[in-house]
Amino acid sequence: MTAVCLALAAAAPLRAQTPLPTASEFLAAVRDNLVRAWRVQDQFAYKERRTQLHMNPFGRVGTGGTLVYDVTPVSNGPGFTRRLLERDGRPVPDVEVETFGERRRRDRAQAPDAVQDTIAVLDFAIDRREIVNGRPFIVVNFSPKRGATPGTREGRLARSFTGQVWIDESAHEVSRVEANAIESISYGHGLIARLSPGAHATVLRAQVSEDVWLPVSVRFTGEGRALLLRKLNVDFSVEWFDYRPTS
Repeated sequence: MTAVCLALAAAAPLRAQTPLPTASEFLAAVRDNLVRAWRVQDQFAYKERRTQLHMNPFGRVGTGGTLVYDVTPVSNGPGFTRRLLERDGRPVPDVEVETFGERRRRDRAQAPDAVQDTIAVLDFAIDRREIVNGRPFIVVNFSPKRGATPGTREGRLARSFTGQVWIDESAHEVSRVEANAIESISYGHGLIARLSPGAHATVLRAQVSEDVWLPVSVRFTGEGRALLLRKLNVDFSVEWFDYRPTS
C-alpha cells in the first residue's frame, strides 16, 4: 500500500503539468460535434419524462404531474410522433398518437445556425481539467459577449446566462452545462411570465450510441412573476432515455 501511495504521489506532478488544449481547435471540434448531434437526433426514438406546468388566469402555477412519452421520428419526413405512456407512474392505455411535423422541420433546418449563433454571442475560456470517473474533462467558463447581436431564439436565450461547461476531453463532447441567468427571462413579451436573474439550468448529455452524444436531462429552477402579478416559482426537469436507432 505504501508503494502505491508513493507511485501516485510521484505521478501527480506529471499529470498537473499536462498542458490544457488549445482553445480554438478544441472548441471548434466540440462545435462540430454539437451540430452533427443536432442533425442526427432524428435518427433515434426515445422516451421522455417531464413535469408539466399549468397556469390559470390568476397567475397561480401548479404541477400537472409526471408524464412519460414515447417519441418516434416519422420515417418519411422530418416530423415525429408522440404517445403518452404514463401519468404519475401509472400506465395510460389507448391514448391517441400526436404527430408533430412543421416545428421539427423548422428546428432541423435552423440547427447549424442556432449552434453557431449561440457560440457567437458567448465568450469561452478554458479554465481547468477535471478527472470524473477516471476520464479527463475540460471545464470551460462562458459569459455573454459584449456587443453581440443574436439572430436566433437560442442565441437570445444564451445571452442571458453565464456558467461552465464540462467537456469530455477525448471525445470532444459536452457532458454537462451549469448556467445561471444574469438578467430577466421573459415569456410572451413579459406578459405571461418573467423570471428574475438567478434562474439556474443544468443540462446533461451522454453517449447514446457508438459515436453519438445526445441530451439526457435538463433541470430548470427560478423565481419571478406570472401575468405581472403573482409570484412564480419554477422547478421542473425533463429526462430523455431509452434512445433507440430507427435505422
